[in-house]
Amino acid sequence: MNIRHQFTPELDPHFVAPVLWNKAFEEKVAASDSHTIDIALTRKDGTCFRWSAKLLPAGEENEKLNNRYVERIVKFLLWMKGGCTIMVAGDDKVADMLAATYCKGGAREFDWDFIGKLIYDQPIEVVKVSSAADLPAEHMTSIALGRNLDGYRIGFDLGGSDRKAAAVVNGEVVYSEEVVWNPYHEKDPNYHLEGVDDSLLRVAKHLPQVDAIGGSAAGVYVNNEPRVASLFRGIASDDFRDVIRPMFHTLQKRWSERMGKDVPFEVVNDGEVTALAGAMGMNDDAVLGIAMGTSLASGYVDPEGHIMPWLNELAFVPVDYQEDGGVDEWSKDKGVGAMYFSQQAVARLAPRAGFDFGDMPFPEQLKKVQAAMAEGDERARKIYETIGVEFGYSVAFFSRFYSVRNLLFLGRVATGEGGQIIIDKANEVLHAEFPELSINLCVPDERTKRHGQAVAAASLPRL
Repeated sequence: MNIRHQFTPELDPHFVAPVLWNKAFEEKVAASDSHTIDIALTRKDGTCFRWSAKLLPAGEENEKLNNRYVERIVKFLLWMKGGCTIMVAGDDKVADMLAATYCKGGAREFDWDFIGKLIYDQPIEVVKVSSAADLPAEHMTSIALGRNLDGYRIGFDLGGSDRKAAAVVNGEVVYSEEVVWNPYHEKDPNYHLEGVDDSLLRVAKHLPQVDAIGGSAAGVYVNNEPRVASLFRGIASDDFRDVIRPMFHTLQKRWSERMGKDVPFEVVNDGEVTALAGAMGMNDDAVLGIAMGTSLASGYVDPEGHIMPWLNELAFVPVDYQEDGGVDEWSKDKGVGAMYFSQQAVARLAPRAGFDFGDMPFPEQLKKVQAAMAEGDERARKIYETIGVEFGYSVAFFSRFYSVRNLLFLGRVATGEGGQIIIDKANEVLHAEFPELSINLCVPDERTKRHGQAVAAASLPRL
């Protein structure tokens, strides 16, 4: 296929942008005797996402291209929207490929286990159906959370090194504090439960009453229950099931008893709250939040201002189709977001730029590159320019699945002059290669940086 990039990432010259690879594939399909494949991703609660595309006719080389096209997009949709059953109509060979890929021992065993069993309580299953008419209709819901600023509220955010909490009165922060903790390797589930409650009690002293509580934390949360989260990695499975999973329901019951009334309590992924904080700060919607930190975190607010019950875990979606793309040590997949848009990306590119950091931890490598950038080191500039070019192509790819007017850019990799270089390069790619797109790449304003997350989290519940 003929794939042409107007921009080549200097430190990653074999990078293949998915948006351009897919375009070349679709042009090849349009010139052939194509056939249609229809796919439904479903959950046990009846949620269903649909996707349809044209594929190349039979033939060994065509089947390889069909398989790559479909598998990469299915992988994207699984981590964007979620689902535990993949229903396929229109191509039995592609269905067989997906079944052999998303299974125990398959190339995507990590996704099969993580999304299926850990998030949705059942392994991912691939099901063939006779025709598109046999697939369930698309059925999605949005969550009308956030922008509720009335009353006396508490907002909290749980991080790996501290717990942040704030007392919020009619949308204004009247008190906030951070408490250092070390949750990652703590084996006692009550350490987490009582630690969060302690933060709530501390800030509640600065309010005459508590009307609602909202919070955020890294991980996957479904119906206020943590399903998978790095904060609880030290907890045994039985304790996770018995104490951690119902933890926020337990806290809601406690606070309702303390206040003598029902206290609404909502907890969602921190990426979603970041996107909501950005939407509130900009007074606009259709916001995709991207945080380049330890990994790649993300969140989304739709054009109607709603948080969607999707996964939005872009750390695991494909962003590079080259055969020798960066390998994620956790998922074992190549070319996924965490390896390109986080401190791992800086560590991946640093040796190519000429830095020799040896076994230095990734956070320290990032600090060294940031310090070099501040001194005008061209090696550091090349790292940020490479990330920026790849980010521009990836934003165009994301826009095929998300309706985006605003892209909120933040995280440790985004700080300093290097972050601006990333934005500038990404904008250069978008304007030259994808002039039809109109996406505002922006960073949070100072008010949003200081208190936006707390206010957005506090605003989640409706009174």
